[in-house]
Amino acid sequence: MPTKSVWPKIVALTLLIGVPLATGLAVTLAKARLKQDAVAEALTGGDLSLAPPIFRRYGCVGCHTIPGIAGADGKVGGRLVGLSDQVYIGGVANNTADNLVAWIVLPQRFSPNSAMPATGVTESEARHLAAYLYAH
Repeated sequence: MPTKSVWPKIVALTLLIGVPLATGLAVTLAKARLKQDAVAEALTGGDLSLAPPIFRRYGCVGCHTIPGIAGADGKVGGRLVGLSDQVYIGGVANNTADNLVAWIVLPQRFSPNSAMPATGVTESEARHLAAYLYAH
C-alpha cells in the first residue's frame, strides 16, 4: 500500500492520464453517435430530431418504451430499442427502411391481426420516426 506522501502523486498522475483519456473517449463516442444518426437519416430520408413530438402526438409513448423519449414507458407494444439490429419488424417484415416506414404507417399491411393500430401517421412523419428508431 502506498504511503500517504505518495497519494498526491498518484492522484496527479491519474488526473494527468485519466482526464485526457476520458476526454478522448467522450469525443470518440460523440463522433460515433453523429455517424450513427447520419446513417439512420440517410437510410430513411427522415430527420430524427423531429421524431420526439411525433411519438407523443400519435400516442406511441403510451404503448411502447422508446429510449430517450420522456414518458415513453408503455408496456403494450414492444420496446423500441436497437431496432437497427433486428432482422424483422413486428416479427413478419424484413427490416428495411422502407418496410419500417410502411409498418409505422399501416402495420396491417404486413400483419392483418397486428395489435398496433393504424394511427394516421403520414409517410413523411414515419420517416422521421424510423430515423430515430434506427439511431437508437
